[in-house]
Amino acid sequence: MKRRQLYKALGAMVIGSMVFAAHADTYPSRPITLIVPYPAGGTTDLAARTIGQAMGPFLKQSIVIDNRPGATGNIGMGMLKRAEPDGYTIAMGTVSTQSINQFLFNDMPYDPGKDFVPLAMVFTTPNVIAVRKDSNLKTLQDMVAQAKQSKDKPVSYASPGVGSSVHLTGAYLEQAAGIDMLHVPFKGVSGSMPALIGGQVDVLMDNLPSTISQLKDGSRIRALAVTSAERLPSLPDVPTVAESGFKDFDVTAWFALYAPAGTPDAVRAKLIDAATQALATPAVKAQFEALGATAGTVSGEQLAAFEQTERQRWSQLIKERKITIN
Repeated sequence: MKRRQLYKALGAMVIGSMVFAAHADTYPSRPITLIVPYPAGGTTDLAARTIGQAMGPFLKQSIVIDNRPGATGNIGMGMLKRAEPDGYTIAMGTVSTQSINQFLFNDMPYDPGKDFVPLAMVFTTPNVIAVRKDSNLKTLQDMVAQAKQSKDKPVSYASPGVGSSVHLTGAYLEQAAGIDMLHVPFKGVSGSMPALIGGQVDVLMDNLPSTISQLKDGSRIRALAVTSAERLPSLPDVPTVAESGFKDFDVTAWFALYAPAGTPDAVRAKLIDAATQALATPAVKAQFEALGATAGTVSGEQLAAFEQTERQRWSQLIKERKITIN
């Protein structure tokens, strides 16, 4: 009896491995859903639509974008955790969903280090500090000076939301400059940009790709600084925060692809390979450069290690600045 049970167990293992192998050989046999945990039109959405379109030919399948915004990305990434780990549902994670939210929310619907497998970094991009074209703030130094002088009426800055990487960039700048500003959160650039142009806030901070078209147009807003260590080819006349007097200031937002934990290695390898090939194409690099972004070069375990470094950095700032989601 025991021998018969053993043979059955071995047979089941063989059949299971054959099923996984067959799945990997035929994958993908239908369209793939790419969850975007933020609204359409923002930087995460731009990153997803660009890489999704570029990966399609390498996978010989289409990638369908599914925007599921809410809770600073937690709703969409929670959906990824619950998805079948078969390679047909992936998501665009960000510095917020993977390295920040866990230190702000008590009721996280996922564990970013355990519930997903990292696929590939899509791009990195600085944040931009912008004002209305007619603002009396001409430089970042002007903004800092006004913040120090007008404590009874603090300088206000808009961001895509409490706990977003842009909000934390503002907190980091406050810490570096020794100032306090009034943070005004919005649900995305579709809300914050009109508020800046309409005069409801003094300053806009956002991921550069979401605002670069307005900055290049130049008729309504202009940039004071970018948060990267070096100037950008797409905005060569805009200084960095470091150049503006805050040495070693270097903050970039990042966007990367993830699959649910348990996704078969062969399927994961196909997704990583397709992303890597897409990111290496001149067309994708040019698209990202036009947005003020840089195509990613890390994947798999390298991406996982990078995430952990980011968690250490942002958890420390959140603790020091006593930032809460309430």
